[in-house]
Amino acid sequence: MTEDPIHSADESEASSRTPGGGVTPKAEDIELATPEEFGLVQVWWGEGKGKTTAALGMGFRAAGHGYRVHVLQFMKGGASSVEDVRGEYNAIGAMPGISYENSGHYGWHGLRDGTDEDDHAARARGGLERARELLASWDDPDLESVLPLNGPPEDGVHMLMLDEILYAANRDLISPDAVVNLIEAKPERLELVLTGGHEKPTYVYDHADLVTNVRKEKHPFEAGHRARKGTEY
Repeated sequence: MTEDPIHSADESEASSRTPGGGVTPKAEDIELATPEEFGLVQVWWGEGKGKTTAALGMGFRAAGHGYRVHVLQFMKGGASSVEDVRGEYNAIGAMPGISYENSGHYGWHGLRDGTDEDDHAARARGGLERARELLASWDDPDLESVLPLNGPPEDGVHMLMLDEILYAANRDLISPDAVVNLIEAKPERLELVLTGGHEKPTYVYDHADLVTNVRKEKHPFEAGHRARKGTEY
Protein backbone atom coordinates (compact mmCIF):
# COMPACT_ATOMS: atom_id res chain seq x y z
CA MET A 1 0.00 0.00 0.00
CA THR A 2 1.36 3.38 -0.99
CA GLU A 3 1.85 5.79 1.92
CA ASP A 4 -0.31 8.93 1.77
CA PRO A 5 2.21 11.80 1.95
CA ILE A 6 -0.46 14.34 2.94
CA HIS A 7 -1.72 12.36 5.93
CA SER A 8 1.85 11.44 6.93
CA ALA A 9 2.82 15.11 6.94
CA ASP A 10 -0.28 16.00 8.98
CA GLU A 11 0.47 13.29 11.55
CA SER A 12 4.09 14.36 11.79
CA GLU A 13 3.07 17.97 12.37
CA ALA A 14 0.52 16.96 15.01
CA SER A 15 3.10 14.82 16.82
CA SER A 16 5.56 17.70 16.88
CA ARG A 17 3.01 19.75 18.82
CA THR A 18 2.64 17.18 21.63
CA PRO A 19 4.58 17.72 24.90
CA GLY A 20 7.16 15.11 23.95
CA GLY A 21 7.26 16.02 20.28
CA GLY A 22 5.85 12.61 19.40
CA VAL A 23 8.81 10.78 20.96
CA THR A 24 8.07 8.01 23.47
CA PRO A 25 9.55 9.11 26.83
CA LYS A 26 12.06 7.07 28.77
CA ALA A 27 13.27 7.17 32.34
CA GLU A 28 16.00 9.68 33.07
CA ASP A 29 18.06 10.62 36.10
CA ILE A 30 16.21 12.96 38.45
CA GLU A 31 17.69 16.44 38.47
CA LEU A 32 16.75 19.43 40.60
CA ALA A 33 14.17 21.59 38.85
CA THR A 34 11.60 24.30 39.47
CA PRO A 35 8.00 23.88 38.28
CA GLU A 36 6.99 26.63 35.88
CA GLU A 37 3.22 26.40 36.35
CA PHE A 38 2.58 25.30 39.93
CA GLY A 39 0.35 27.34 42.22
CA LEU A 40 -3.12 25.80 41.93
CA VAL A 41 -5.38 24.29 44.61
CA GLN A 42 -6.61 20.75 44.05
CA VAL A 43 -9.41 19.00 45.94
CA TRP A 44 -10.02 15.24 45.88
CA TRP A 45 -13.09 14.04 47.78
CA GLY A 46 -15.82 11.40 47.54
CA GLU A 47 -16.97 8.06 48.88
CA GLY A 48 -14.88 6.09 46.40
CA LYS A 49 -11.49 4.49 47.00
CA GLY A 50 -8.46 6.19 45.46
CA LYS A 51 -8.26 9.80 46.69
CA THR A 52 -4.97 9.41 48.54
CA THR A 53 -3.74 6.96 45.92
CA ALA A 54 -4.30 9.48 43.13
CA ALA A 55 -2.71 12.32 45.09
CA LEU A 56 0.35 10.25 45.96
CA GLY A 57 0.71 9.19 42.34
CA MET A 58 0.76 12.84 41.36
CA GLY A 59 3.32 13.51 44.09
CA PHE A 60 5.61 10.81 42.74
CA ARG A 61 5.23 12.27 39.26
CA ALA A 62 6.26 15.72 40.55
CA ALA A 63 9.20 14.26 42.47
CA GLY A 64 10.28 12.47 39.32
CA HIS A 65 10.66 15.85 37.64
CA GLY A 66 12.98 17.04 40.42
CA TYR A 67 10.34 19.01 42.36
CA ARG A 68 10.11 18.91 46.17
CA VAL A 69 6.94 17.34 47.59
CA HIS A 70 5.72 16.90 51.16
CA VAL A 71 2.74 14.89 52.44
CA LEU A 72 1.08 15.74 55.77
CA GLN A 73 -1.52 13.16 56.73
CA PHE A 74 -4.36 14.06 59.10
CA MET A 75 -6.38 10.86 59.53
CA LYS A 76 -4.32 7.96 58.20
CA GLY A 77 -4.12 6.17 61.53
CA GLY A 78 -5.20 2.76 60.33
CA ALA A 79 -7.51 0.06 61.64
CA SER A 80 -7.24 -3.37 63.24
CA SER A 81 -6.95 -4.99 59.80
CA VAL A 82 -4.03 -2.77 58.74
CA GLU A 83 -0.40 -3.43 59.63
CA ASP A 84 1.70 -0.69 61.17
CA VAL A 85 3.83 -0.32 58.01
CA ARG A 86 2.27 1.16 54.90
CA GLY A 87 3.60 0.50 51.43
CA GLU A 88 3.48 4.17 50.50
CA TYR A 89 5.76 5.07 53.42
CA ASN A 90 8.34 2.57 52.22
CA ALA A 91 8.11 3.91 48.68
CA ILE A 92 8.39 7.52 49.84
CA GLY A 93 11.43 6.62 51.91
CA ALA A 94 13.13 5.22 48.81
CA MET A 95 12.20 8.12 46.54
CA PRO A 96 14.18 11.38 46.56
CA GLY A 97 12.16 14.56 46.58
CA ILE A 98 9.10 13.39 48.53
CA SER A 99 8.63 13.15 52.30
CA TYR A 100 5.75 12.56 54.70
CA GLU A 101 4.61 12.96 58.27
CA ASN A 102 1.51 11.59 59.96
CA SER A 103 -0.48 13.43 62.60
CA GLY A 104 -3.30 10.89 62.64
CA HIS A 105 -4.40 8.76 65.57
CA TYR A 106 -4.50 4.97 65.21
CA GLY A 107 -8.00 3.83 64.31
CA TRP A 108 -10.76 5.81 62.63
CA HIS A 109 -12.89 8.53 64.16
CA GLY A 110 -16.52 7.58 64.65
CA LEU A 111 -16.09 3.82 64.11
CA ARG A 112 -16.19 2.90 67.82
CA ASP A 113 -13.01 0.87 67.46
CA GLY A 114 -11.87 1.58 70.99
CA THR A 115 -9.76 4.62 70.16
CA ASP A 116 -10.24 7.87 72.06
CA GLU A 117 -12.37 10.31 70.06
CA ASP A 118 -10.89 13.28 71.90
CA ASP A 119 -7.43 12.12 70.88
CA HIS A 120 -8.55 12.03 67.26
CA ALA A 121 -9.54 15.68 67.55
CA ALA A 122 -6.28 16.59 69.29
CA ARG A 123 -4.23 14.89 66.57
CA ALA A 124 -6.22 16.64 63.84
CA ARG A 125 -5.67 20.01 65.49
CA GLY A 126 -1.98 19.15 65.73
CA GLY A 127 -1.92 18.50 61.99
CA LEU A 128 -3.60 21.85 61.38
CA GLU A 129 -0.97 23.65 63.45
CA ARG A 130 1.78 21.82 61.60
CA ALA A 131 0.29 22.88 58.25
CA ARG A 132 0.20 26.48 59.47
CA GLU A 133 3.84 26.25 60.57
CA LEU A 134 4.94 24.93 57.19
CA LEU A 135 3.06 27.59 55.24
CA ALA A 136 4.44 30.33 57.48
CA SER A 137 8.00 29.08 56.94
CA TRP A 138 7.90 29.58 53.16
CA ASP A 139 7.84 32.69 51.06
CA ASP A 140 7.27 32.94 47.34
CA PRO A 141 10.86 33.59 46.18
CA ASP A 142 11.99 30.34 47.83
CA LEU A 143 9.46 28.37 45.79
CA GLU A 144 10.75 29.89 42.57
CA SER A 145 14.11 28.21 43.13
CA VAL A 146 15.34 24.64 42.95
CA LEU A 147 15.09 22.91 46.32
CA PRO A 148 17.20 20.06 47.73
CA LEU A 149 15.36 16.80 47.14
CA ASN A 150 16.04 15.54 50.65
CA GLY A 151 15.99 18.80 52.58
CA PRO A 152 13.60 19.38 55.50
CA PRO A 153 10.14 20.57 54.42
CA GLU A 154 10.64 23.77 56.43
CA ASP A 155 13.17 24.79 53.78
CA GLY A 156 10.43 24.86 51.17
CA VAL A 157 8.48 22.50 48.92
CA HIS A 158 6.83 22.92 45.54
CA MET A 159 3.82 20.70 46.31
CA LEU A 160 2.11 20.19 49.67
CA MET A 161 -0.48 17.46 50.17
CA LEU A 162 -2.80 17.70 53.16
CA ASP A 163 -4.11 14.16 53.08
CA GLU A 164 -7.50 13.52 54.75
CA ILE A 165 -7.78 17.12 55.91
CA LEU A 166 -11.26 17.31 54.37
CA TYR A 167 -12.25 14.18 56.32
CA ALA A 168 -11.11 15.91 59.53
CA ALA A 169 -13.16 18.98 58.65
CA ASN A 170 -16.22 16.92 57.72
CA ARG A 171 -15.96 15.23 61.12
CA ASP A 172 -15.75 18.62 62.89
CA LEU A 173 -12.32 17.75 64.25
CA ILE A 174 -11.10 20.99 62.70
CA SER A 175 -13.06 23.95 61.39
CA PRO A 176 -13.85 24.24 57.66
CA ASP A 177 -12.94 27.91 58.03
CA ALA A 178 -9.47 26.82 59.16
CA VAL A 179 -9.07 24.87 55.92
CA VAL A 180 -10.03 27.95 53.91
CA ASN A 181 -7.53 30.00 55.91
CA LEU A 182 -4.77 27.56 54.94
CA ILE A 183 -5.65 28.00 51.28
CA GLU A 184 -5.61 31.77 51.64
CA ALA A 185 -2.18 31.60 53.32
CA LYS A 186 -0.73 29.54 50.48
CA PRO A 187 2.31 31.02 48.70
CA GLU A 188 1.49 31.87 45.10
CA ARG A 189 3.80 29.25 43.59
CA LEU A 190 2.84 26.38 45.91
CA GLU A 191 0.68 23.58 44.50
CA LEU A 192 -1.71 22.65 47.33
CA VAL A 193 -3.55 19.32 47.30
CA LEU A 194 -6.40 18.58 49.74
CA THR A 195 -7.94 15.13 50.03
CA GLY A 196 -10.52 13.22 52.02
CA GLY A 197 -14.12 13.09 53.12
CA HIS A 198 -17.32 11.57 51.79
CA GLU A 199 -19.35 14.77 52.15
CA LYS A 200 -19.09 17.50 49.51
CA PRO A 201 -16.67 20.17 50.83
CA THR A 202 -18.62 23.13 49.48
CA TYR A 203 -16.62 25.52 51.65
CA VAL A 204 -13.52 25.10 49.45
CA TYR A 205 -15.18 25.22 46.03
CA ASP A 206 -14.70 28.95 45.54
CA HIS A 207 -11.01 28.58 46.38
CA ALA A 208 -10.15 25.46 44.37
CA ASP A 209 -8.92 25.23 40.79
CA LEU A 210 -9.55 21.48 40.45
CA VAL A 211 -12.24 19.47 42.24
CA THR A 212 -12.54 15.73 41.70
CA ASN A 213 -15.36 13.64 43.16
CA VAL A 214 -14.13 10.05 43.46
CA ARG A 215 -17.34 8.05 43.23
CA LYS A 216 -17.90 4.52 44.46
CA GLU A 217 -19.91 2.16 42.29
CA LYS A 218 -18.75 -1.10 43.84
CA HIS A 219 -16.29 -1.90 46.63
CA PRO A 220 -14.91 -5.27 47.85
CA PHE A 221 -15.60 -4.23 51.45
CA GLU A 222 -19.29 -4.66 50.65
CA ALA A 223 -18.59 -8.36 49.96
CA GLY A 224 -16.77 -8.77 53.27
CA HIS A 225 -13.19 -8.24 52.09
CA ARG A 226 -10.83 -6.59 54.55
CA ALA A 227 -8.15 -4.04 53.70
CA ARG A 228 -5.52 -5.74 51.54
CA LYS A 229 -1.78 -5.27 51.73
CA GLY A 230 -0.57 -3.56 48.56
CA THR A 231 -3.92 -2.02 47.63
CA GLU A 232 -5.41 -0.36 50.73
CA TYR A 233 -2.17 -0.05 52.70
